[in-house]
Amino acid sequence: METNDPQKKPQEIEAQIKKPSHTEELVDHYWGSINYVFGLIKASEIKAGLILSFYGILLNLIYQSLGMVLAPTPGKIILYILLGLWFCCIVISIYFSIRCFIPRIEAKYDKNLFFFKDVISKFGSIKEFSKTFYKVSLDEKELFDQLGQQIFVISKIAAIKFKSVQRSLQFLAFGLLVLLLIIIYYIILTL
Repeated sequence: METNDPQKKPQEIEAQIKKPSHTEELVDHYWGSINYVFGLIKASEIKAGLILSFYGILLNLIYQSLGMVLAPTPGKIILYILLGLWFCCIVISIYFSIRCFIPRIEAKYDKNLFFFKDVISKFGSIKEFSKTFYKVSLDEKELFDQLGQQIFVISKIAAIKFKSVQRSLQFLAFGLLVLLLIIIYYIILTL
């Protein structure tokens, strides 16, 4: 027999409200993972943008002093070779920085409710998408499968972006080393 203790009912209800279910924790975990990877993607794009900004400043400074460097002086063939090598490093580094911003999406995966391109192209009309989304949302196994696939795809995108940023930084470092050699050689040449 159930008692109608007014103090007991609110406590039971409060306990049910406060304690998240395992499914809710899993959903939070999956979305937390997705947000973490999106943060990594954003960080790689910020780094690539900073590299491009650095090149903008550096190229402006070099452009302003280009007349001095290109003035006819004997023995500048090594200087021109170093300048050519430095220019190649800059172009390659800029290429990898820009490549970080260019999306490369593979279409080899199953259709996914959480992938923007699939949402508009593989689920029919807006009503059909809404029905499918609702149906998948009710089926935990299918929902977590879709979320897991999305984590995999965006993780792959993040890895490619970070690889591009890493290559850009490597050529930036090598280019700065060559630039240092150019400065030293130019100072020696003008003494």
